[in-house]
Amino acid sequence: MARTRPIMPAWFHRLGSPKGFYSMTTPWLPWLAAASLVLLIGGAVWGLGFAPADAKQGNSFRIIYIHVPSAFLALAGYYVMAVAGAIGLIWRMKLSFVAMKAAAPLGAALTLISLVTGALWGKPTWGTYWVWDARITSMLVLFFLYLGVIALHYAYTNGEAAGKAAAVLALVGTANIPIIYKSVDWWYTLHQPATIKLTEAPSMHPSMFQPLLVMIAGFYCLYALVLILNIRAEILHRERGSHWVVELARSRRS
Repeated sequence: MARTRPIMPAWFHRLGSPKGFYSMTTPWLPWLAAASLVLLIGGAVWGLGFAPADAKQGNSFRIIYIHVPSAFLALAGYYVMAVAGAIGLIWRMKLSFVAMKAAAPLGAALTLISLVTGALWGKPTWGTYWVWDARITSMLVLFFLYLGVIALHYAYTNGEAAGKAAAVLALVGTANIPIIYKSVDWWYTLHQPATIKLTEAPSMHPSMFQPLLVMIAGFYCLYALVLILNIRAEILHRERGSHWVVELARSRRS
């Protein structure tokens, strides 16, 4: 009996093509932009203006509303990049390497923000901007992994070869993610334990924790928005000679 291939939903195939992705995501952009704006402004005002000062750290703890969301997205964004690379290697979906290339600079920026805000937080807390702490060092490794993926995309003249090489590095680098997450449990470290755990109640008071959740949601919406915009820009660059891109450019000029 002949084997039949699993039937994928039509929307999945459409989302996997450059033209389909571009057209499908167009109506998403204003909603993501509005959600990002509302959540980030609301969370920032709530956390910076109305949350009480920490009993030990005072107002310096408020950098958590930037540091923690950026660190969350730096880790989650690496998985997004690595999964996109795996899909490109295994199923050779045309858009996968595009998504991986678009996610790399965004993840690098978030990792850098996490490192800088962590250093600014560390100065009043530890008395120094930098220590070779297990969590901080593994985050620095993450930043270099992102830079490596970016560099590989520009090291090859052949786009497919660049995508494959970058995907291999992205997949190898996923071993660093659990190290980052568990570093505060596996080694002696100055870095405080995780604020949010799925198996335990948060260590913060609700008046401080709730605006943090709002900021995390805002960062996720902003990440999705910028990632989609990056992918769309890369699609237009790669498909600039295609009939549908030419027609799109004509319709915008008219």
